Amino acid sequence: MRDPYEVLGVGREASEAEIKAAFRRLAAIHHPDKNPGDAGAVTRFKEANLAHQILADKDKRAAFDRYGEAAFRPGGGGGIDFSDLARFDDLFGDLLGAFGIRTGDRGDIRKDLELSFEEAALGCEREVSYERSDTCEACAGRGAEPGTPVETCSACNGRGKVRFQQALFPIAVERPCSRCRGTGQVVLTPCRVCSGRGLAKAERTLAVEIPAGIEDAATRTVNQAGNRVRIDKPPGNLELVIRVGTHQFFRRVGDDIVCKVPISFAQAALGGEIDVPSLAGRLKVRVPPSTQPGAILRVRGKGFPYRIRGGRGDQLVEVAVEVPSHLSDRARELIEELGHELGEDVSPQQHSFMEKLRGLFD
Repeated sequence: MRDPYEVLGVGREASEAEIKAAFRRLAAIHHPDKNPGDAGAVTRFKEANLAHQILADKDKRAAFDRYGEAAFRPGGGGGIDFSDLARFDDLFGDLLGAFGIRTGDRGDIRKDLELSFEEAALGCEREVSYERSDTCEACAGRGAEPGTPVETCSACNGRGKVRFQQALFPIAVERPCSRCRGTGQVVLTPCRVCSGRGLAKAERTLAVEIPAGIEDAATRTVNQAGNRVRIDKPPGNLELVIRVGTHQFFRRVGDDIVCKVPISFAQAALGGEIDVPSLAGRLKVRVPPSTQPGAILRVRGKGFPYRIRGGRGDQLVEVAVEVPSHLSDRARELIEELGHELGEDVSPQQHSFMEKLRGLFD
């Protein structure tokens, strides 16, 4: 335990007003709402609150001044237990919840969902199986062994809620009763399945609709399909992270589908029609004469659906010109004749490159 005077930054002769002002200043600085993502903000806030509880109470302050932290150890007579710090965590979470701010474990589940390239492009319905914490089926969430009685909670008189007030907030707030977990009843014989919690692990399978055109790493959220962390609160959400597999022919670029197709030298030089695979089946694509290696042929409307507006992307056919790896004597003779016939025109890009290269070194 840190010295409460040190925590609040006041001297041992500080007045009640100075202690209160110091606490308000620290509360404003370390309030978790002003420090999103800072895991230590809540701890610092709780520490300041505990220091204020000690120094704002005359008896507790006198006990600390006389005995130090030993006054608050079990049997020390200081009237405060450091389990209050842990209990404040629950109180603080419920207080923020009363103002519509969710804290702590919300019961959300994150799970990867693997799709094929075709499923992502065309959309599908997939069944998702997973384990989650939900209302115990054996006791229907009562927490009591079936057929055994329960009694009314004396802490909340069966209301399931109690009122509390913290020094920082001048209003009283209701929170679920910690003794009966908000049920208003106390279990005498705990359920053997859930040990009296009213919650148990269970397998669940649900159907999820996947829209056409969904991207890799996109998420789909199923509301209230996650864990139920408290019997008196709704479940969290199930977040599905989409993982799209690779395809042997296709790859995605934005909303377009790219497919690399090999063609012969004769097809590239003379042009013609080639068969091209697509998600809609086989397509006939015209190759114009004098097509160069790496050229892109565009097929309109055969890509992924647009995500915002209507319509689809395109399929891009990347041409790969194949050079024969084995030539017969007759084929070699014909190619040589073709080269002599065409002269420099047989390789205009190479000729232009060589001209530029000579100019570079002249």
